[in-house]
Amino acid sequence: MSQKLKKVCIIGSGNWGSAIAKIVGKNVLRLSHFENRVTMYVYEEIINGKKLTEIINETHENVKYLPGHKLPENVVAVPDVVDAAREADILIFVVPHQFIRTLCSTLLGKIKPTAIGLSLIKGFDHAEGGGIELISHIISKYLKIQCAVLMGANLAGEVADEKFCETTIGCRDSRLAPLLRDIIQTDYFRVVVVDDEDAVEICGALKNIVACGAGFVDGLGLGDNTKAAVIRLGLMEMIKFVDVFYPGSKLATFFESCGVADLITTCYGGRNRKVSEAFVRSKKSIKQLEDEMLNGQKLQGPITAEEVNYMLKTKRMEDNFPLFTAIHRICTGDVKAEELISCIKNHPEHMDVKTDLQVQSKL
Repeated sequence: MSQKLKKVCIIGSGNWGSAIAKIVGKNVLRLSHFENRVTMYVYEEIINGKKLTEIINETHENVKYLPGHKLPENVVAVPDVVDAAREADILIFVVPHQFIRTLCSTLLGKIKPTAIGLSLIKGFDHAEGGGIELISHIISKYLKIQCAVLMGANLAGEVADEKFCETTIGCRDSRLAPLLRDIIQTDYFRVVVVDDEDAVEICGALKNIVACGAGFVDGLGLGDNTKAAVIRLGLMEMIKFVDVFYPGSKLATFFESCGVADLITTCYGGRNRKVSEAFVRSKKSIKQLEDEMLNGQKLQGPITAEEVNYMLKTKRMEDNFPLFTAIHRICTGDVKAEELISCIKNHPEHMDVKTDLQVQSKL
């Protein structure tokens, strides 16, 4: 990247995108090697007869997705993603994962070839041959740029409230890692950088499946002991999934914010747990509850469970991941939520994690 002032674009403006915009907008003002203006791609909506981009640029508040929080005045809402991203040196992706291929197709050939990406997107997509494809890999493949990832125990509302938390950046390129850390880190938002990119991203996606299971437990009124069991079994399946399909990752990564911390947070708060509890109590469909409860936001847990199940079923490995499989089947209505415990109570005691998933000390 050149020595000119670096430009940042945030692609997405939901509650998480807006919370990150608040951080990035403030950080670039104190970093001498960044341009002050930060563009934020906003999918245009009409709110009370007025364009959302106009409201954000006039009031410096995303009144739909992050009401009550002022964005820095140097964050500029742009309704066209190409216009927002064209001159950016750093592209921060924070949109629902099911939209990423279309978005990348729109941006192809219209961004700087030297740009780098940072994906905050939690989810997978289908790959040819019955597998899954990581979102950062899709961004890199389509746009021909490097793409690091950021995942952690980061409920957007709490980050926007500036309550202390941690996050994890997965970045293999040691030259880019400090640059990405600098635009994200604050005194209340602690960043740890690791080079285990794939494991960081996979944790961010899989924990949403487990959170659905935690929500089912809450809806059934089964208590904290049962929820703790679901969380533990979920962590074991997360570790095994990485070990089987992305060998060579480090066990230590699962003890960063992207791993166990994000899993715990999401299983006690967050939209996947909340909607899944309502799914059990109300008997309404996941789609109906998403429309009623999320104010236009998208639910990631059930669709991620579907994508993971697609891969497991193709490879005849559903029985190896009984919790993931049960949660998917409950979401689709094939199994009643009341059958969750019977599906997992004979979960294998040892997950047979291979020795190449090593603990790497940071001391």
